[in-house]
Amino acid sequence: MISYAALVAVLSSTAIRVLAYVFFRWIPGHQFPPIIYTVALIYFTSFVIAPTPTRRLVGAQSGTVEDEKRELQPICSQGVGKRKSESMIEVKINGSLYTSKDPHLKWVENGAHVLRTLLLGLPHPKSIIWTLASLAINVLLVLGVLDVVYRGPILYQSHDLSFTRVGFVSDTSAKILVREPDVAQVPIYFSYRGAPGSGVDDAWKSAGQVYWLSKEADFTTSFTLTKLRPLTIYQYAVSNNHTGFFTTAPPVGQLNTVRGKFTFLTSSCIKPRFPYNPFSHPLTIPGLKHLAKWIPELHASFMLFLGDFIYIDVPHRFGADVETYRREYRQVYSSPDWPGVSESLPWLHVIDDHEIANDWDQQTADPYPAATDPWNIYHSSLNPPPALPNASYFQFTQGPASFFLMDTRRHRSPEYPALARSPDKTMLGATQLSFLLTFLKRDEPEGVKWKFVISSIPFTRNWRLNSADTWANYLHERRIILEAMWDVGLRGDGIGVVVLSGDRHEFAATAFPPPKDGKWPISATVHEFSTSPLSMFYLPVRSYWEVPGEDDIEEVCIKYAPDGNSKFGAVELEEVVGGEQGLFRFRLFVDGVESWDYVLMTPPAVGGGGRGKDAIWG
Repeated sequence: MISYAALVAVLSSTAIRVLAYVFFRWIPGHQFPPIIYTVALIYFTSFVIAPTPTRRLVGAQSGTVEDEKRELQPICSQGVGKRKSESMIEVKINGSLYTSKDPHLKWVENGAHVLRTLLLGLPHPKSIIWTLASLAINVLLVLGVLDVVYRGPILYQSHDLSFTRVGFVSDTSAKILVREPDVAQVPIYFSYRGAPGSGVDDAWKSAGQVYWLSKEADFTTSFTLTKLRPLTIYQYAVSNNHTGFFTTAPPVGQLNTVRGKFTFLTSSCIKPRFPYNPFSHPLTIPGLKHLAKWIPELHASFMLFLGDFIYIDVPHRFGADVETYRREYRQVYSSPDWPGVSESLPWLHVIDDHEIANDWDQQTADPYPAATDPWNIYHSSLNPPPALPNASYFQFTQGPASFFLMDTRRHRSPEYPALARSPDKTMLGATQLSFLLTFLKRDEPEGVKWKFVISSIPFTRNWRLNSADTWANYLHERRIILEAMWDVGLRGDGIGVVVLSGDRHEFAATAFPPPKDGKWPISATVHEFSTSPLSMFYLPVRSYWEVPGEDDIEEVCIKYAPDGNSKFGAVELEEVVGGEQGLFRFRLFVDGVESWDYVLMTPPAVGGGGRGKDAIWG
């Protein structure tokens, strides 16, 4: 009968292995390391005090020692000096040695204990090697957890990071950030030229200089190139030996005249070194490798990254001070995989909770000021113009589309105790909501066919897991926004509305048709494409499903794709023949493979009201 110490060893060993697997492959939550450390302490203690199991021989054809004796021959019966056959094995029973020609006896005696030792984490009854091997499995798993939690933050703080990246690029300007902590490189000189073969002057031109970089800005500065030509490839260079390329946007209302389409990318959520590989670089980001493979083919104008660029509290929060937050940003930019996705691709950003704290709903309370310090330095400073000075929401128009990038964290009401439909509950705050509604109501320049509303969290309420952190918990304000979106289709301007979001570590496309008995035509249907993670975990359980009948708003699932550690979308905008309507194509990439696409058309640009438009739209 197994002892209590051995039982504890078996249970704690199993717990270590299951929890470590979940932590390494499914979700690197901050709850797991302390639990694993505690269980490991229990296991190592019980392993030491657990008695060595008693050996018990089980034969190939019989189940008791007495039965086996009949199949065995005493060694003495072979005679003194006789050499035993190589096929004979020795078995000791009750102090006497026997021989047998049945090799299964030896396999059962040794093999059963080996398998039990390795699978259950118990000591082997007679082999110190197998005992240590069993112990080593659990030791290595615990060391792996320590490696995930501490190696990167302690050994790779990236204080010496020197890099550049491109932010918002319009048809006539471009924003570029540079970080250089080496004072020997100061002053920093900037220059640019038309890339060879671009059709513009390829002589280098000065773009200015900076004489000092301070710790207050984490040794960064940014500069803006102006008076550029649309749809032109430029090269920039910095005196600290960095260079890169970017392509200016098409004029407002126009497509790329060479490719006949306007393309941008979207995703969210990055965490280095997940899934865990002990042999990989501590700052590797596998999803960036998948993205880098597709960049040359997609010819995207920019990446629209929808939050959780860092995970300050996963798998462990090391502090809430400015330097801790800055280190997380530097580590992503220090990743060996970052250059492959940034040398020719501008990145635009919105902020979400893990850049502050999980499920953040406390507006500007601590640690918000510390959290937004590096976000402003590395991201906001390179974003499109804010809607207001010092605002954290942005809007711009580029090519055939207009964009409104919402901030769903800084101004939101607490998730509780107010109900989801309370008119006093807000996600955006009164000022930001007013700017968004104005954005939806305004007339667009000729050739602009799409309005994109960008949210860091899902607009749909079909995600049922932790829905309190999404728009599902702010339904009164969401209804106001939805009606303003449907009004766009009612006006007859020929403009479609699409919501892009992230956060859920899954993909889903959802349609929001207007109420059946309302004033809006079915062609005013709003669509949401929620894509994540770019490189992080996905949930092994399903969390998205339709629940009809809650009110008159339908939320129709078009596509649900939960699996995959890396997901990003490519949005391609084109014109149909004649240019009267715009075409939207969404291409989904999962773990580096294109897995799905979907096409939309803008509503008809016709007058009239209600369902009469639908006969034309089809």
